Amino acid sequence: MTRFSLEGRRALVTGANTGIGQAIALGLAAAGARVTCSGRRSCAETLERIARAGGAAQELTLDLADPMAAQDVFAGEGYDILINNAGIIRRAPAEEFTEADWDAVMDVNLKALFFTARAFAREALAQDRPAKIVNIASVLSFQGGVRVASYTAAKHGVAGLTKTLANEWAARRVNVNAIAPGYIETNNTEALRADPARFQAILDRIPAGRWGQPEDIADAAVFLSAPASDYVHGTVLCVDGGWLAR
Repeated sequence: MTRFSLEGRRALVTGANTGIGQAIALGLAAAGARVTCSGRRSCAETLERIARAGGAAQELTLDLADPMAAQDVFAGEGYDILINNAGIIRRAPAEEFTEADWDAVMDVNLKALFFTARAFAREALAQDRPAKIVNIASVLSFQGGVRVASYTAAKHGVAGLTKTLANEWAARRVNVNAIAPGYIETNNTEALRADPARFQAILDRIPAGRWGQPEDIADAAVFLSAPASDYVHGTVLCVDGGWLAR
């Protein structure tokens, strides 16, 4: 067993039905974890792909539009890893942004993330066992973005919460870290990629010369879930092709 193996570990990935969450679930399973794939929609495709690759997975329906939806998920279940990936986005000019769109994004992307992490950590701390939490932040945890006021505010909050929770739980063997994806080819970026001028402007700024793939984020998630990252706490790991370096 290597320091990057997840053999014998049990993981829950939120938003595992598509995109980054699906790729992370596949990556964790490939590393040996038993993965619970959760989403508000069916994760059947993710489970099928994990099974075809010889991995172990199950499905759990969770609609994190209710920020407290995961409160009873972890008790007595022996989870070692939580990937807080579920997220939504709403796009509109700030002067037209509605309260409903603000609340919807903040509830899923920030409030649910905190209360899911709290429920997971309570169980690990009560049993005095090590555990890993990986939150999905964004390059917009560091930048302002355009027409995504609530998403940007929430992702700044994810970065801050990651550091706060790491400060509280690191000495008790619960690692809390985050990944900040750059521009990744997923459903969330479909509107940007459909605009040829915007797509090219983004591509021209990425030093790596390409948009990211969900698998790029999955590899980072495996590292932050594995024993290899045991001394990594409170980090927001940018996986952005060099976007923030330019």
